[in-house]
Amino acid sequence: MRRSGFAVLVLTSCLASRLTAQQNFDTVQVRAEHVAGPVWMLQGLGGNIGVAVGRDGVFLVDDEYAPLTVKIKAAIAAIDSGPIRFLLNTHWHPDHTGGNENLGKAGVLIVAQDNVRRRMSTEQFSAAFNTRFPASPEAALPVVTFSDTVTFWFNGDTTIAFHVPPAHTDGDAIIYWRHANVVHMGDTYFNGRYPFIDLSSGGSVDGMIGAADRVLAFADSNTRIIPGHGPLGNRASLQAYRDMLVTIRDRIRGMVRDGMSLALVQAAKPTLQFDAVWGKGRITPELLVETVFTEINQTRRQ
Repeated sequence: MRRSGFAVLVLTSCLASRLTAQQNFDTVQVRAEHVAGPVWMLQGLGGNIGVAVGRDGVFLVDDEYAPLTVKIKAAIAAIDSGPIRFLLNTHWHPDHTGGNENLGKAGVLIVAQDNVRRRMSTEQFSAAFNTRFPASPEAALPVVTFSDTVTFWFNGDTTIAFHVPPAHTDGDAIIYWRHANVVHMGDTYFNGRYPFIDLSSGGSVDGMIGAADRVLAFADSNTRIIPGHGPLGNRASLQAYRDMLVTIRDRIRGMVRDGMSLALVQAAKPTLQFDAVWGKGRITPELLVETVFTEINQTRRQ
């Protein structure tokens, strides 16, 4: 199956650690947005960062790229002067774990789902894009891992991280600050844009929908939801995202069942009604269709 040059660029923009050699990080600004209670969201270049502050110190979710660590720490210090105690990675991709080595060497305890450490410990290969990602250095690896769930009794809140079946990757964790009523969904949720589903890392469109369903089951109208990419969301925006994915998946599944080729499916434009809202990000309608088509085809052949 042939990928366009633009599609390859999309993947390298989303994932490849080589971006650190191409981007002028001096121009990147790290912006802080208050979410609710002690929880903030930082946005710079890469995945959105969650920051929870309080008497016990700082709890961090993801850390973007290594050259931004100084700016990220400065943004956190402007919110609270306490030490960074924990860093929880939502998954293994470099735009969410690039600062791990810097923070790990500074004594921050890094936590992640089991599969995150496994993937970061070894070279990863994307067959579809013919792209290799080297193993991370020891200091960047999570030192505490969990299979299904882990709870932090920290800063007077009950912070729960739970693993969901393969969605964006096979190691996705969703974080819920129960008292603050804030969720960080990592890249299981892209707000206002089509998601990247990393099939080479075990990702699945069904899993993306399932992750959204898991959060929708306990979220209420006051729940604030930090996406992996895009603006701060809520239950209504997550519901719209979930419904969009279900509609597109079901349309493509029906076309595959009818024996249509990828070219015919793309020509049929199963995403068209959503493109104006969701199709302006790095994942184009064509790339999303190809990803979902590929997964459905693979599943049918098993």
